Formats: sequence, structure tokens, C-alpha cells
Amino acid sequence: MKIKRIVAVPISPPPRQYYGRPHQTALGEFLNVDYGFVKIETDEGYFGVGEICTVFRPGGRLLCQQIDDYLAPVLLGEDPRRINYLVDAMDAVLPGAEPAKAAIDVALFDIVGKLLETPVYNLLGGMVRERVPLSHAVTYGSSEEMAGLATELTQEGFTTVKVKIGQGLEKDVDAVRAIRQAIGPSVKLRVDANMSWATTKEAIAAIRRLEEYNIEIVEQPLPRHAIDAMAELRRMTDQLIMADESVWTPMDAIECIKRSAVDVVSVYVAESGGLLKAARTFSICEAAGIPCLIGCMPGTGIDTAAQIHLGVAMNNLKFDSDSCGVRYFSEDCLVRPLKIEGGYSYPPEGVGLGIEVDESVLLRWQGTAQNNA
Repeated sequence: MKIKRIVAVPISPPPRQYYGRPHQTALGEFLNVDYGFVKIETDEGYFGVGEICTVFRPGGRLLCQQIDDYLAPVLLGEDPRRINYLVDAMDAVLPGAEPAKAAIDVALFDIVGKLLETPVYNLLGGMVRERVPLSHAVTYGSSEEMAGLATELTQEGFTTVKVKIGQGLEKDVDAVRAIRQAIGPSVKLRVDANMSWATTKEAIAAIRRLEEYNIEIVEQPLPRHAIDAMAELRRMTDQLIMADESVWTPMDAIECIKRSAVDVVSVYVAESGGLLKAARTFSICEAAGIPCLIGCMPGTGIDTAAQIHLGVAMNNLKFDSDSCGVRYFSEDCLVRPLKIEGGYSYPPEGVGLGIEVDESVLLRWQGTAQNNA
């Protein structure tokens, strides 16, 4: 079996609005989405799909071009079953560009699962759980709006709420206080700073104001490369410190662990460069005694399905995960929606990723992407 064709096209799925307006975090507004759709076809009629999803630059349009210019030439004619080999080949020809490589990696796993007539989670070692427990973000708004959304989430069955902070200390404290009062003491409450605190001093001052509200985890309190500062912060507080943007690759995880900078690691399919490397990061952290969860960009149904397959197969998944990214869009591209209910995501039934993409929706999203260019 050989890879005969790789298609990579920009798409712009429509983000869901919260409080009647585009949702916003410390990373900015989630407004014009610059993603990509990838399809790999083989000479024996098998195909697999993947998704380029990233809120960082370069976005999907440029990453699709990099697939065409750099990655496709080293993949065409190769056996799609040689995933380890192909991942190394992509790294050799194009450093970085993890979200593009992730889309290809996921498409390769989809092909191999279909060929072997088994779900992707079996290619990752098999199920250790039947569903993935979820957290859900509460994006910027007034404290009343944020508390209202948190209440809605708990009524849907979510038992972990993640508060996006970075609006300023007083606004953040007001929001976390209002949310804790609204959801009660039994719901887990974590905060995600998205790198919004510039220094250890600023971070520790904010954490001390927030900790009375029984915070489960403080996610990415400092800038991505401030690893020593993260380690210092970890020594100064009893709160669990989680790396998100600081850990893209398995090597990033090793560096954070070596420098004692993290208590928890958020592992992404997109940031890791795909399922293969995401699973490696899980294993590295497990060997070091560092628990993990799964983060999301967010992605549409394609990326979310990949996350769920990863989540049900990883022993070291110890906290509720963000594997419900499809909920952050007002429309999805799957013929059969993913089962996300009661605070859990469930793996799709079927071989490979177990999903079918609605081509008409993709065409519409491609048109939106062209208009946004």
C-alpha cells in the first residue's frame, strides 16, 4: 500500500458565541478561525482524515501550504502504515509546524485503523477506560455572565469547570468568586491564565487571592518559555501548576520535568504533532510520576475524535480533560455527531477514527476561509 494523494485545504468553521458575542480569552477573540482539513488517499482505496487546528501562528492557510511544499513530497509513495518512520521524515524536512504534522499523523492512524478493521484507540494500546471525563471552559464575560455559563455546564453534567482568567486581578477574583458561589463546593474549579501573568510575583499575588475558592489546578500561569519562573512559582505555592503552552513536544515535557516546573501536563494532539507524539508525552510524564490530561485548541469533530481515542487509551490520564472542543463551534462537519453527554466524551463506534465527514459542510467552510483571507 502506498500514499498516492494528500489534500490540504484551509477551512474556517464557525465559532459558537457566548453571552451573544465571540468568546474571548487572554489569547484574544475566537472569531475568524484559520484551520485546515487534510485527507490522505492510498493506491488501494483507503483514506484517512485529519485536522489542522491552532489558535497560534502560523495558521491553517500557511500550514496547508507547508504540507503541499514540504511534507507531501516526502510522504507520497510511502507506506502509510510506517507511522514512526513517516513522523521522523516529516520532522527532518520541516522543524516545527506541529499542527500540520498532527493532521497528517491522525489521517495515517485513521487509514491503518480502517485497514486493520479496528478503532484507533486499539492502535494506541487499547482501552483503559470507556469514556473521557470532561472539563469545560468559561470564557471572558462579566462575573454574572460567567457564573451563569458555569451553572449551565454543571446542569449538563460537567463536574469540572475551567475559568479563563487574565481580565485583570479584580475582575478575575470577582468572576471566580461568583462561579464558586453558583456551582457550589463539590464541582471542581480550575483556572487557566493562558500565559497572562508576566512574572512570578504577579502570579503568586493572584493565586493567593484565588486560592480561597478551592482551586483544583492553575493552568499555564506564565509565558511559554518561562520554565525557571514556573519552577519558582511551584515552590512558592501549594496549588497544582499545570503546563499547557509550555509543553508542545515530548522534549518540552522532558525539559519541564527536569527543571521541576510542573505538577500536571496538558497534552494536545495538535500541539504534540499528532497521536504518536502525544502518546509519547503521556509515557514520559508517567515515568516521571507527572499526571496528565488532554487539552484542546479547540478542534472540530475530527480533532476531538482523535483526542477521545487518545484519552480512552492512556493510563496516565488522571484529571478531567478538555476533549469536547467541538462544542465551541456552532456547526460541525461530522455526519454523525460525537457522543458528548453527562460530562463525558465517548469514542465513536467504527474502525479508524470511526467518523464520516460531511463534504458539503467542508466546502462551505472552505468558502468562508477564502472570504476571510
